Amino acid sequence: MPERPSFPTVCIALGFPSTETLLQHAVAEARAGETFLEFRLDHLTNPAEGPAAIRRFLKAHPDCTILATCRRHQNHGKFNGSIEQEVQMLCDAVEAGARAVDLEIESAESARTRADALRGLTYLVVSYHNYEGTPSVDAVLRRMSRIPADAYKIVTTARKPSDNLRVLALARAQTKTPLVVLAMGETGFPTRVLAPAFGGLFTYAAPSAAPGTAAGQVSARNLRHLYRLEKFTRAARIFGVIADPVRHSLSPAIHNRAFQVRRLDAVYVPFLVPPGQLRDFFVLARDLPVAGFSVTIPHKQKVMRCLDVVDPLARRIGAVNTVWRKAGKWRGANTDTLGVLKPLEKRVRLAKSSVLLIGNGGAARGAAYAISEAGAKLAIVGRNTDRVRALAKACGAETLTRAQALDRHFDVLVHATPLGMFPRTEECFFDGDIPADVVFDMVYNPLETLLLRRARAQKREVVTGLEMFIEQAAHQFEIWTGEAPPRSAMEKAALEGLAGQS
Repeated sequence: MPERPSFPTVCIALGFPSTETLLQHAVAEARAGETFLEFRLDHLTNPAEGPAAIRRFLKAHPDCTILATCRRHQNHGKFNGSIEQEVQMLCDAVEAGARAVDLEIESAESARTRADALRGLTYLVVSYHNYEGTPSVDAVLRRMSRIPADAYKIVTTARKPSDNLRVLALARAQTKTPLVVLAMGETGFPTRVLAPAFGGLFTYAAPSAAPGTAAGQVSARNLRHLYRLEKFTRAARIFGVIADPVRHSLSPAIHNRAFQVRRLDAVYVPFLVPPGQLRDFFVLARDLPVAGFSVTIPHKQKVMRCLDVVDPLARRIGAVNTVWRKAGKWRGANTDTLGVLKPLEKRVRLAKSSVLLIGNGGAARGAAYAISEAGAKLAIVGRNTDRVRALAKACGAETLTRAQALDRHFDVLVHATPLGMFPRTEECFFDGDIPADVVFDMVYNPLETLLLRRARAQKREVVTGLEMFIEQAAHQFEIWTGEAPPRSAMEKAALEGLAGQS
């Protein structure tokens, strides 16, 4: 029986059509300090070249551990050979130096004797993949347990937030045989960050300079440096952001950096929550458990229905962007108000200013109430006339049409719609002259929106959405942790995140 390896936390999944490309990326990852690599032999145009590539790589990088996989096309791989040929390919990989192999459950069940023999040669991971959804994972594990293995890998596809909970519950179960558990897709991304801390054997990452082999994979650098994968423990407090879309949110970058600076055992992850799955998310949040989360488009108003206690100002605004749990109750507040006021108060005296607000959604409502209560003379314009009129009436503002707004001039303009937000960066509410001296765009991605570029060209003073974003996030951090927010570190993390997305 071969010596059983001890695996690093992250395995880099490498799947390329040529051995030269495969080796190029493997070498790059090894030079970056990665020591655990999956060679997907089935992705090679000629899989038979795979064992030689393993031998060649390990000769130059003997400290690395190779996991060899040759998944058949019947099981969503790319290998067109028989099960016998697949097993032989894995045996050849072991002879070349691979210290572990991944054999899908379908092949293992059909060739039990060969699977047992393979386990006698190396560390055997028997894997299950479901590309349609997340079935009863307990039933899957019972099925897999009939095949002796050194580890079981269970990978499903998350269709709703609570699917993450079902998958992570397996990692928590502390079975006798080690488990690798993941949910594919953007909805399942939290499992890639949380599974190792919950007890999973390891997680998978994409190479730094190429796409991964499965939906939802990100680079090891992101897992380690952005999400601090190896820095938080099983007891860590879990935070996040709920949104749709959520992929480009900067919130994970700034809050995880803040946790790092304050040396807190906590992690912040993005949760993709489509409009119809908000209550399902609360099932996940309750049982995971999630300690608190940010709320953005499209949930700022509807999330209030799911809360036990809502801050009076947030109740008046009709929108919540910050949720946390205390004494068993879900509580909500709106820190967007401070995010709006702080940047503006540095530039104007709001009590003596005229302000034009564009928008009528959750962000606009927070801005409207904040600006109105600060004593400014507020006018509101937007595409939905009825909602604009209702918001204006609620906070004592004036309702304007676009034409009326263009005929006036204001001290401040506050833009509170998604226009100009990544990826639709060439949209702007104004085609020509911007009717204000100070232009504040609440969109922070990109940092320099088309609206702000036009405002600068017209010699207006501009306020980027990043200022608001950092300010509201700082107050979220304080609510969740009770600690002073490290604003400069949070801003630096946001700027780095924006640079990485450009």
